[in-house]
Amino acid sequence: MLAETICSAVSVAGLGIAAVTAYRKRFLAATRITAYALVPVALVMTGFVQWVSGMVFNPTVWAGFGLLGLSWLLFMTTRAIERRGLPASEESGKPAKKVKGSAAAGAVAPAASAPSLGTTRTGSQAQPAAPTEDFSDIEAILKKHGI
Repeated sequence: MLAETICSAVSVAGLGIAAVTAYRKRFLAATRITAYALVPVALVMTGFVQWVSGMVFNPTVWAGFGLLGLSWLLFMTTRAIERRGLPASEESGKPAKKVKGSAAAGAVAPAASAPSLGTTRTGSQAQPAAPTEDFSDIEAILKKHGI
């Protein structure tokens, strides 16, 4: 009953503001204010206000919202764990992903870090490396900065 009275008062106040706006010859703004002012009365007449007020004061509804929040939190937590690449549990049946900082993640074959010497696809002799250039000035700059 109180919610319906408040909605009616808000609508009457909005219609009053619309009348003053129309008196000032701002008819487009007055029409828009009238449209907004009629919404609370329409919500009361459709029964939406009674449904919302019944829902707000019901503890079972709040418990349901709490469970929805908990469910959302669990979904977001599992997504965050999957994105970080942490190992999956053994009961899921999937192989565990490699963790970024683990020793196995950084291990590579010894030949994998060797530079390629420009071999051709036909398997012929390796091409000789480019002649070495004089990097003494670059070395001097690096030594000057302690690198």
